[in-house]
Amino acid sequence: MSGHCILSHGFESGPDATKVTALAEAAGQLGWTCERPDYTDLDARREVSDLGDVPARLERLLAIASKAAARGPLVLAGSSLGAYVSGLASLQVPVAGLFLMAPPIRMGTAHPLQAAHVPISIVHGWDDELIGAPEVVEWASARRARLLLVDDSHRLSGHVRASAAAFSELLQRVAGATA
Repeated sequence: MSGHCILSHGFESGPDATKVTALAEAAGQLGWTCERPDYTDLDARREVSDLGDVPARLERLLAIASKAAARGPLVLAGSSLGAYVSGLASLQVPVAGLFLMAPPIRMGTAHPLQAAHVPISIVHGWDDELIGAPEVVEWASARRARLLLVDDSHRLSGHVRASAAAFSELLQRVAGATA
């Protein structure tokens, strides 16, 4: 059984970014449908915070995810800030899995990253200049998440294919569990 994915891009990126495009292609090959919300207008709201309007980003994702969850298995995926809001959204909308790339474990004074108790797969760079790998290892360990640490930076630009392969594995695992 396949389902639906919502792919959330990172801060100052876009819905046509390389990583989310690769994830959409991987999902499509497995028969999953995808959508990629555009948060660029919210990222531009610097008067709210240095990271744009994060609460509005979460609200937009929740509105889309609530409708999608009613149609069948839903997997949320995101990169960086997209991973952060995907984790938070998973606490409010029924999801079958989470795929997080370079997830911020903490964002300034905001609450630490939280996520539903569902299958979680993470790809993170050893040399991530924004989010330390040891923090992600600890967070993943507490949740028994699958974790792929790669020789890369925050952008994971050298591991787009590896990220897409890890995403495919998660979707196959979720599809098998919901069949």
